[in-house]
Amino acid sequence: MTLPKTPSFRLDGKRALVAGASSGIGLGCAVALAEAGAEVMLAARNEDRLFAVLADMTATGMTARAVAMDVSDIAATEATVAKEGPFDILVNSAGLAIHSPAIETTEADFDAVANLNIKGAYFLTRAVAKGLIAAGKPGSLINISSQMAHVGGIDRAVYCATKHAVEGFTKAMAIEWGPHRIRVNTLCPTFIRTPLTEPTFSNPDRVKWLMEKIKLGRVGEVTDLMGPVVYLASDASAMMTGTNLLIDGGWTAD
Repeated sequence: MTLPKTPSFRLDGKRALVAGASSGIGLGCAVALAEAGAEVMLAARNEDRLFAVLADMTATGMTARAVAMDVSDIAATEATVAKEGPFDILVNSAGLAIHSPAIETTEADFDAVANLNIKGAYFLTRAVAKGLIAAGKPGSLINISSQMAHVGGIDRAVYCATKHAVEGFTKAMAIEWGPHRIRVNTLCPTFIRTPLTEPTFSNPDRVKWLMEKIKLGRVGEVTDLMGPVVYLASDASAMMTGTNLLIDGGWTAD
């Protein structure tokens, strides 16, 4: 009998682009991919933090480079991806949240969140796919979405709208690019403790709401996403495309 062999979770020889890599979820994903053997291109707007992360990663022996990138600047982003690519793996963790009651949403806030979370994510994903198609290479493209792409939330109408949109274009792109062996999926975390979410965690009413919804009884940590992102990037998930991984502690189970 020939026993089946588990597909590899290793990423040796792969090139990964991680947008939003200077902190939080993006930083965790960048480290996870590098630990699995990928050469990681770190990208973010904040150059000081970005190059500090690069220094820390390379000091531990990880293979990484860095490039300043504002995902909301479509032309510049496409030029950078074309110059530095092709990339076998994309993790788009660049995102923005401006929370308010829906009735108080300003047009400026709506545009700021939508331009980064939808438009920026869409065109970054497209740019990496274009490079792979031109090179005739397969790839795994991962957008960091949210549990809020599957439910609603207090003061989060705009954020929910943008993340629902990410799920939609992910499915459509997966259908289009499947024949090119390019997979497109999302990671959908619950509330993860990062600098971006600190205002939520400083609000006792919001923390009470979180604890009532998260069945595992704790908020998420960046490390909770590091295994899942390696899984989606690797051959271990070779038959997954156009779908999502919910890392939500059971929030959406009921």
